[in-house]
Amino acid sequence: MRRRVWITDTTLRDGDHAMAHEFTVEQVREIARGLDEAGVPVIEVSHGDGLGGSSLQYGRSRVAEEELIAAAAEEIRRGKLAVLLLPGIGTRRELKRAAELGAKVARIATHCTEADIAEQHIKMAKDIGMEVHGFLMMAHMVRAEKLVEQALLMEGYGADCVYVVDSAGAMTEPEVRVRVRALRRALGEGTEVGFHAHNNLALAVSNSVAAIEEGAVRVDGSACGLGAGAGNAMTEVLVAVLEKLGIETGIDLFAIMDVAEEKVRPIMRHVPKIDRASLTIGYAGVYSTFLLHAYRAAERFQVDAREILIELGRRQVVGGQEDMIVDVAVELSRRKAEDMHRASEVMW
Repeated sequence: MRRRVWITDTTLRDGDHAMAHEFTVEQVREIARGLDEAGVPVIEVSHGDGLGGSSLQYGRSRVAEEELIAAAAEEIRRGKLAVLLLPGIGTRRELKRAAELGAKVARIATHCTEADIAEQHIKMAKDIGMEVHGFLMMAHMVRAEKLVEQALLMEGYGADCVYVVDSAGAMTEPEVRVRVRALRRALGEGTEVGFHAHNNLALAVSNSVAAIEEGAVRVDGSACGLGAGAGNAMTEVLVAVLEKLGIETGIDLFAIMDVAEEKVRPIMRHVPKIDRASLTIGYAGVYSTFLLHAYRAAERFQVDAREILIELGRRQVVGGQEDMIVDVAVELSRRKAEDMHRASEVMW
């Protein structure tokens, strides 16, 4: 009997970062329809930073989030529509509205040490009939034992699945294995384990396979890898690799290739790739969504984006602290000016 895993495609959520929040209704319709026809079981749609994320701090969406969710809901007939919510950014009102528009899966995301702030959102999502996936972001920052403690909280609140989330694309295969294995052993049989990868160290697909081998039954991908940082595991590549390993996904390989090549690639504003900055994100363990913010700050203050990212990693800055990116860039620019001034004094 072939093993079965479920892929959640995050093109229309994590990909929102790489699109600078510029998705149009028609683009969402086209991609959601294609993913659904290809057999993708869960399709995620929302602002890159989740429900309510359209703001000056996180980036304003070109189109109101409700419009995009409603459009996707009209196109998804076989799979389930998912939304992401980060407590403190999104509210219960927005979660309820997403459910009214057709969302069936709520992915409630917190920093890996803050699962307790998800209690009311997980319980509400369950109360209104949604399937709930708990997201423990930046999971590389804590040991497996701490992650288990947080996962048990989410399970206790009612989560149907708890994800190990490599938000920084910083994990190596052994680090993925020990965390997923620990969760699988600690959680009840009725609670699934999932894994969400970023590709900053070129390990997104191999890490996803390692997670499956350790007991994860849900993994995330995005067409063409469209996502924050160096992008996510490419859905089409995941499907191909898992097929070769004899693992069933229910997704038509040629159809998902066509979605990536014909519907996603032509509209990509930013092509996720492992360049100097995105590699630095994985190396330093910095939130992948910081990439475009760091580029902008580096250009504005004439400093190296890598220096910004390394300093953010040293300070262990996490999602929600995007304002620190400019603060760090200003500080580095000031230091650079002071160094140049001292050097000129020495010369004279």
